[in-house]
Amino acid sequence: MKHKTFFWFFLPTAVAMLLFIAMPLVSVVMQSLFTPHEQVFKIVETCDPFGCKQSTGIDLEATNSLRAEKPLGRFAGLNIYLDRGHLASSEVAAAWLKSDGIGAFFNAIGNLPFYRAMAFTLTFTFLVTPLAIILGFVIAVSVNSLHRHLKGLVIFFSLLPMIVSPLIGSLVLFWMIDSRGILGNALQWLFQDPDLSLKASTGLTWVMLMVYGVWHTAPFAFVVFYAGLQTLPQDTLESSMIDGASRWQQIKYVVIPHIMPLVTFVALIQLMDNFRVFEPIVGFNASAHATSLSWFIFNDLAGETRLLSSASTTSVLTILGVCILLSPVLVRTWRDFNRKV
Repeated sequence: MKHKTFFWFFLPTAVAMLLFIAMPLVSVVMQSLFTPHEQVFKIVETCDPFGCKQSTGIDLEATNSLRAEKPLGRFAGLNIYLDRGHLASSEVAAAWLKSDGIGAFFNAIGNLPFYRAMAFTLTFTFLVTPLAIILGFVIAVSVNSLHRHLKGLVIFFSLLPMIVSPLIGSLVLFWMIDSRGILGNALQWLFQDPDLSLKASTGLTWVMLMVYGVWHTAPFAFVVFYAGLQTLPQDTLESSMIDGASRWQQIKYVVIPHIMPLVTFVALIQLMDNFRVFEPIVGFNASAHATSLSWFIFNDLAGETRLLSSASTTSVLTILGVCILLSPVLVRTWRDFNRKV
């Protein structure tokens, strides 16, 4: 392809990436380095027949003039990144000096809001991602071995969790685990404890959020793996059967190596999606027990006082976290590509 032809072919994609990816990223990074201007106050004196009184009010003219002069706000540099609401460098250093061990140190910083959100986000990501991949693979292999008249029906029901909106799905499960719901009532009967509540325990809330995460994301892995199984070379599979390979050996030495590139692809997508977990926390109303980085951003932007600088800072840290999380998978993919070349 000629360079000129390639340029015009790629130009619409490049413009779209510039407008919808590069420019928003630059805007978020810039906003994270600035903090809103402080309001300018003035003393106003009001007099009446009984005397004069002084009161403090906001000088709107001076405040608006300052905002017009510097619309981004006051330059803060990395101060917002290092404050108590984010990386909390001072608090972390103090906790490290005072702690008697690693366990005590993590307990101390676990009370800080950003690290509490990071702890749940990483736990959710590293547990839900492999479990969803394994479950999706098991479903794909099982469906692929069914009779062709049953495949359509099973595939339909297997895809239902992915079709349902994440917020609606989490709300349905939230109502089911309520003490008046079918699951909550069944657990109370099973453990003979009428006061048992899944929503009142931090640990059980985390478990239910992760159960929902696996239930909702496994169908995506199933679809990808099932499509990959349709390209499985039957000659290789039949040769392994002739050689006496068991079902497990066929899966281990034939099926899994064949779909390994798809496993890498699914892992990349799942890692990015799970690291941005948000809807289940809202649907379960679980912010008292579990918060994520995405919920942290939503909380900063909610209400009348929108903390744009804080939300932008958390967004940048989230992007950096995703890049660090994906780097091992990307490095491995690059090495496999170079090895094949």
